[in-house]
Amino acid sequence: MNKLPPKRKKATSVTSRDSEPSASSAEDTFDPENPATATITVTAAEVEELSETEERDRLHLERRVEKAFFEAGKALAELRDRRLYRSTHSTFEEYCKDRFGFERRHPYRLIEAAGVVDNLIKMCPNWTQNQIEDDPATVYSDQRQILPTSEGQVRPMTKLKPEEQQEVWQRAVEVAGGKVPTGRIVKDVVQRIMERTQVPNTYHLGEVCQILAKDNPELRGKGGCWGIVSAVNEFSCTVRMWDGEYTVGLKHLKSYNYLSAECEQMREICDRISRVYSDSLEETVKSLLQLLGKVNRAYLTAVEEKLLNVLESEYRRDITP
Repeated sequence: MNKLPPKRKKATSVTSRDSEPSASSAEDTFDPENPATATITVTAAEVEELSETEERDRLHLERRVEKAFFEAGKALAELRDRRLYRSTHSTFEEYCKDRFGFERRHPYRLIEAAGVVDNLIKMCPNWTQNQIEDDPATVYSDQRQILPTSEGQVRPMTKLKPEEQQEVWQRAVEVAGGKVPTGRIVKDVVQRIMERTQVPNTYHLGEVCQILAKDNPELRGKGGCWGIVSAVNEFSCTVRMWDGEYTVGLKHLKSYNYLSAECEQMREICDRISRVYSDSLEETVKSLLQLLGKVNRAYLTAVEEKLLNVLESEYRRDITP
């Protein structure tokens, strides 16, 4: 006699049969004649809400993560200003490279970015300094203050005026739908601000200008020096100085308004200094040439002329007759 196939057991729910079925659970069913109609019970997991303390802790920790580059910039600024690197390194740049692996420009970017964030924090006048330092996740007007979370988001704003920085950030947050905007969004908003306030480049070739190095680490050591415009760009000029050519933004230039004859005199002086200068010179000689490069008149005194003559006879590179 043929044996009957074993009887399949009916699937049961993980919930008790004695309990009433809820909206999120139902008993498993299985029809041997039609397996495709099987029903499997899925019990919805209940998500535990954060307590008020946990929510506050989460916001606090998130803000600490967001403030990482800001705190780094503030610390670097203090290390630089107080020269706390002087016991081991002669320059701030060497210290940052050896200690943190930062290339020359990076620590200055972090310092500039921290300055921008400090300015953006001022948009919340009801915040106290203690609130900012002790509880960075402070709720303001029932909303968290949207602040930058990376140096790249801040970089396009570093050359703007404080009020322009605040305007750019507010607009960028709006474009991002009330969230932290990307660096690209910030850059686009900055470009629109620049186009609105664009000042035409009125400099001309051969014009003698003074270099204004304030707030521009790339021009360190060039403040007060003069240069001759060798190329006129849209928002900058290429300026020839005693040790080479530099591209300088318009706000870092100031014309001496010399007459054409005076500009020609300065061009001749620049040519003479350039023929003497090289990176292999002794530091004292470089310093003397730099002092001549800061002369704020269209001529050399008798002593300066003699000094340049001596340097020319000693160091001048060969000139084709």
